[in-house]
Amino acid sequence: VQLQASGGGSVHTGGSLRLSCVASGKIFSIDRMGWYRQAPGKARELVAVKTISGTTEYADSVKGRFTISRYMSNYTVYLQMNSLKPEDTAVYYCNADKVYVRDSDHPQYGFWGQGTQVTVSS
Repeated sequence: VQLQASGGGSVHTGGSLRLSCVASGKIFSIDRMGWYRQAPGKARELVAVKTISGTTEYADSVKGRFTISRYMSNYTVYLQMNSLKPEDTAVYYCNADKVYVRDSDHPQYGFWGQGTQVTVSS
């Protein structure tokens, strides 16, 4: 299973960006897809995740500004980021967890995309 993320860039405070991530491989289903981020000198943290049942979870710091969406049919997840702040600056990573692949009964965990840089300047 591979994750390909795109959509990062540089914006000023208040700007918007949209991140995209596509999962590929012998996938049957993906329970959780979402986004994490890691700022310099800090630990990786959850930004937003959406389960196959539609449950969403957001970091408190992004609630009301970021929106996660998924398209199950093509294993794609998006992160719409509005009202960006300098503290949102980080490398953003796409994540897929509890992935069922074809010809296997056991779910797999911990798939990561390559990371995409988001820079917000004041």
